[in-house]
Amino acid sequence: MPLEIYKRGRFYWAKGWVEYNGRRIAGPYRRSTKASTEAGARDWITLETELQIRRHVVGDEVSKTFSDAILLYNASKDDAERLIPIVQEIGDTPLNAISGALLKGLGPKWKPMASTDTWWREIVTPASAVINNAHELIGTPLIRVKPYDRFERIAQDKRRGKPSRVERTPADREWIEAFCRAADTYNAALVRFMFETAARIDQAVSLEPDDLRPAENKVRVKAQKGHPESWITVSPEMMDELLALPPKRPKNRKTGKFMKPRVFGYGSSTGYNTRWKTICKRAGIKYLSSHPAGRHGFFTELVVRQGVDPVTAAKAGRWSGPNLPMRIYAHAETDEADVRARFRTNHVQDDPVQTPKQQKSKKE
Repeated sequence: MPLEIYKRGRFYWAKGWVEYNGRRIAGPYRRSTKASTEAGARDWITLETELQIRRHVVGDEVSKTFSDAILLYNASKDDAERLIPIVQEIGDTPLNAISGALLKGLGPKWKPMASTDTWWREIVTPASAVINNAHELIGTPLIRVKPYDRFERIAQDKRRGKPSRVERTPADREWIEAFCRAADTYNAALVRFMFETAARIDQAVSLEPDDLRPAENKVRVKAQKGHPESWITVSPEMMDELLALPPKRPKNRKTGKFMKPRVFGYGSSTGYNTRWKTICKRAGIKYLSSHPAGRHGFFTELVVRQGVDPVTAAKAGRWSGPNLPMRIYAHAETDEADVRARFRTNHVQDDPVQTPKQQKSKKE
């Protein structure tokens, strides 16, 4: 039976075989097309049939190119923009001929003054995602790319004349209080909420009145960065502060329409920036964006300043484990000169403990 489609839940699935000259060459299939429309499902069958026929005729080695893999990939808007020049460069290259070295070599060629982190984020990651998606769907070669090491990063930073990884300054209680004294009630509550919960800015500004459970001091934060939606506990004082904010309906700048009521009144994750810069200038403090004010400040406050164990702090901040936040979000606050001075300090040594035999000999 040739490939046919059928509806299963929200998506269309395919079942049957791929046939060529009256003979079955691939299958049997019982697989989701990941298409929610009949037209999309039929496009998937057409593409899959062409793919398997090409594989049958010419073999796996040259049956699938990067351009073919792109058609199987459901790219986000940002990824689609990043993939356009990659397709133009290596679109006709067979997937089995694409290596990690080839992908890593595109960065220096296209963006010689960018950092290795930028090369990895904008070239290697989206290209690898396309290739590995094809591997998962139709069994083409898998690719694993070795990250740029620190020597490559340092060498590139030297060539471009600036460091790529600038040490972030985490917020502390003094900074938070100074900010709040100069801020309006909405932004004061926003910065306190992120500092207390380690919520990301998009999670914070997306809060709606229905996301609050006052009786339980619970707040619902949306799924993000691979973590599911969850209800987190806040302090009673924080809940009181949130409930005191009359919800606002921000306007969507693209459509001009008003959005649903938001707790903090912002409609996007970037809308706070200009306002925060004004507040910091008025308060006479260094400008910190939401990430160092929130997640960096949260983890450093708990682990470095208050001595909470990293496992507990990571769980409270919804990290999957303590290794990543310890490496990125925990910031040492001891002055280097103070550390060196410890080696010059004459420590007072306690008298050694004497045994009863030694004490007796001393008396004699």
